[in-house]
Amino acid sequence: MLNVTDATQQIDENPPVDILSAAAFIMQVQKQSGEIPWSRGGKTDLWDHVESAMGLTVAGFTGPAQNAYEWAARTQLPDGSWWSYYRDGRPIEGAYKDTNMTAYIAVGVLHYFLSTGDLDFLQRLWPTVEKATEYTIRMQAPEGQVYWARSARGNIEKRALLTGSSSVLLSLRAASRTADILGISRPEWQQAAARLYLAICDRPHLFDPTKSRFSMDWYYPVLCGAVTGDDAEKRIRTKWELFTIPGWGVRCVSDQPWLTMAETAELILALVAMGWRETARTVYGWLRDKHYGDGAFWTGVTYPDRIIYTDEKTTWTSAAVLLATDALYRLTPGRRIFSHDFRS
Repeated sequence: MLNVTDATQQIDENPPVDILSAAAFIMQVQKQSGEIPWSRGGKTDLWDHVESAMGLTVAGFTGPAQNAYEWAARTQLPDGSWWSYYRDGRPIEGAYKDTNMTAYIAVGVLHYFLSTGDLDFLQRLWPTVEKATEYTIRMQAPEGQVYWARSARGNIEKRALLTGSSSVLLSLRAASRTADILGISRPEWQQAAARLYLAICDRPHLFDPTKSRFSMDWYYPVLCGAVTGDDAEKRIRTKWELFTIPGWGVRCVSDQPWLTMAETAELILALVAMGWRETARTVYGWLRDKHYGDGAFWTGVTYPDRIIYTDEKTTWTSAAVLLATDALYRLTPGRRIFSHDFRS
């Protein structure tokens, strides 16, 4: 465990974050259709839409969360994918079909089931998960990595991103677990996940090296269960000082001054998953005062000048904080989806 010193107060056993206010902010942005944009008047992408639904589930707002998943089911394309960006339910010009965004529906649906035990919901959303997973596997390269996206014209972007592929691994495992719960055999999904796992762990040359400046490439393989045990500890230790500013948060990009609350929350998920709960509690303390009065969390802050950016209040930032709170304070059974033990 890292020896992390911090000037913030000792965290109580009860979460210091106002969970209901954070979730209420997400609901205020959610449209009647169920769609959850990034912000008021902003665009929607499926990954962040699902993340926001997971945040609502953590807070116990199961009706709005179900509405969000049903919106996703209604808007799914015949090939199982979604467009990368929507506004008011319609794709934005220039949209493409991102594999990571598509696959993530499996994580959200399983998270909802684990949190609520609602088997009817799981059965109802199964066709959506199945089609999304099949689309994703069709985009897997022979070496195991998953290609990033398909254009509107149908051309495959044959580039693999480490962060996105790590998230896809989590999604494939969630889809396989969902199939098991429903008594459905999908061994090819497990095989696809195994090939992707080997690519992430043993074949770094397959992934875009220009993204290594981003903190997500650092912690996402740990967060998503590709890198575990001693290897996870080594990975987190190696770049800790490069990406973290004690008391403030996690840099989005190593050579830029932007610290983001979502990346900070996701690092907490990774730390809890690998068993570093005390370090996670310290990092969680860095989030405590990074919010507005309406429950929304800052998207980010610059350091050292300490300027809040952007003016946009993002739903997925509050959702990430809610998921980190759940992981650290054990609020719902859904938190297990991020546990390395759950995926072993």
